Amino acid sequence: MEEISFRTKIFIGENALDRLINITEEKIFIVTDPYIEQSKMIREVTNRLDHRDNEYLIFSDIVPDPPIETVAAGVKVIQEFEPRVIIAIGGGSAIDAAKAMKDFSIKLSPQHENMKFIAIPTTSGTGTEVTSFSVITDTANHVKHPLVADTMLPDEAILDTALVKSVPPEVTADTGMDVLTHALEAYVSTKANDFSDAFAEKAVQLIFDYLPRCYQFGNDLEAREKVHHASCLAGLAFNMVGLGINHSIAHVCGAQFHIPHGRMNALLLTSVIEYNAELQGFATSSTSVAAKKYAQLAKIVGGLPTANSRIAVNSLIQQINQLKKQLHMPTNLRACGITKEQVMTAKEAICIAALNDGCTNTNPRKPTSKDIAMIVEKLL
Repeated sequence: MEEISFRTKIFIGENALDRLINITEEKIFIVTDPYIEQSKMIREVTNRLDHRDNEYLIFSDIVPDPPIETVAAGVKVIQEFEPRVIIAIGGGSAIDAAKAMKDFSIKLSPQHENMKFIAIPTTSGTGTEVTSFSVITDTANHVKHPLVADTMLPDEAILDTALVKSVPPEVTADTGMDVLTHALEAYVSTKANDFSDAFAEKAVQLIFDYLPRCYQFGNDLEAREKVHHASCLAGLAFNMVGLGINHSIAHVCGAQFHIPHGRMNALLLTSVIEYNAELQGFATSSTSVAAKKYAQLAKIVGGLPTANSRIAVNSLIQQINQLKKQLHMPTNLRACGITKEQVMTAKEAICIAALNDGCTNTNPRKPTSKDIAMIVEKLL
């Protein structure tokens, strides 16, 4: 027996941020990054909290790939301020950090479990506003640690398209490819079900239809909204059923080589599909379950040759490569400034960390260290 539930209330549409007007007489801990605090964007939140007898404190020390030390500093503030509401506004880093702060605060003081948690994403990528996952970085050892706990699942998510219309093209590309990776990995997860498949399929369709427009025309609010929704849909999918080795390898490679998470996922994506589908050097005589599911996605994307599973999977791979070309994304680690020597030096550590990453547990194939090494070497 499995239980499927969606605890996060999602507010969408024009002026979705007006949901905040209903918060009154509360102590609120706002987690964000320096850019959002220094720009007018933070006022989109604070203006709706002012004049309603709310007291708020802004914690804006968030940096990309938030380190353990930042989380610890936030926990200390929570212990002292004793908020009843946490609002995280920003990209995945701000929301992930706020999640970890809440989780550790509860471990220190169980009464903090009653804090309401509202997530407001300002990028369309992680889907973290509807998941119980958080990724925190151990900078000393160059490792990203995925955390999983029901206490980290936001109570509310606010998807307001106005907050993402100014995202730069490069970030739009990186985060958009993260969405696609989430959806694809959830779709072939060993725990996939009809409900997660429905979310993943729609997310994939929206990304192929609207991400190029988002990238080219940042003020296209329809495209922005659709990609923002795709991010949330993919988050709902993988929160139910998990991810796979694309994320396992990306977590460690991103930390080792300081490459943005979505970009790292995009670099790995087609090689991981080939591996999971058992194509091109990984071939077997039978068609794998993963290959059949990738083939189904190729049909959903539309306009691709799908005469059999092998042709369909290759069509999907070609379509992904075409999408990355439209987004002007790098095709290998050299294009990201990483040398072959750096990769070979770190390869063993990458393999060990990827195999131990929690995302590996739901990958459709059980990889060996040799398999991980082969995928990594294809990035050169």
